[in-house]
Amino acid sequence: MNWAFLQGILSGVNKYSTALSRIWLSVVFIFRVLVYVVAAEEVWDDEQKDFVCNTKQPGCPNVCYDEFFPVSHVRLWALQLILVTCPSLLVVMHVAYREERERKHRLKHGPNAPSLYDNPTKKRGGLWWTYLLSLIFKAAVDSCFLYIFHRLYQDYDMPRVVACSVAPCPHTVDCYISRPTEKKVFTYFMVTTAAICILLNLSEVFYLVGKRCMEILGPRQRRSRLRVRLPDTCPPYVLSQGGHPEDKNSVLLKAGSAPMDAGGYP
Repeated sequence: MNWAFLQGILSGVNKYSTALSRIWLSVVFIFRVLVYVVAAEEVWDDEQKDFVCNTKQPGCPNVCYDEFFPVSHVRLWALQLILVTCPSLLVVMHVAYREERERKHRLKHGPNAPSLYDNPTKKRGGLWWTYLLSLIFKAAVDSCFLYIFHRLYQDYDMPRVVACSVAPCPHTVDCYISRPTEKKVFTYFMVTTAAICILLNLSEVFYLVGKRCMEILGPRQRRSRLRVRLPDTCPPYVLSQGGHPEDKNSVLLKAGSAPMDAGGYP
């Protein structure tokens, strides 16, 4: 697979992403995709060829290999990386949809027509929900694959010897995995980087939701504080002597204060 092509597409997401999302993208391509392409594929390329069992029974090594490796690590990682990066493309597609809609609106109503969006790339309205759901989906995909790896390979372990008693093996035989320690190290590394990506996605979800709540609740709190201070800062005034404002003998008095003569103090 051409991972450089996928990286080129996803690099455009940085224009619409927060700092946490840029860190997530760097972790994915430097510590996951690059390690997968450069090292992981080479480590697992001999997994079936060098899977040796202490029997000459035809078919026994094959069924024992399938028993222990029901799905290859590298294929699961490739599927995981594809699924975890695709939601970011939804954000790019949503922005492109907004820009195209804005272009058609101006063609129809003229260049001086009011804009449909203040900023098509700003995360507001539907784009905010698309961005938020993409983060949740990415965290869910990584979590599901971590669970799948845990179920298929208990505790992400890679033992040196496995016991196999599946037919057509004549009895319980021992099978040996090639380079088990090296494979265990790479497995732990990929699991750790996936966990870091999950934490980054969840942190960005909390950041976006918290920021949105502050934007909504902040003006309301300011308005409520303003209403509480209003009677002290701007007290109502009444006219003394019941006169008309145009009457020169009338004086504005603060409500509840003592009467005041036009020429002196109370």
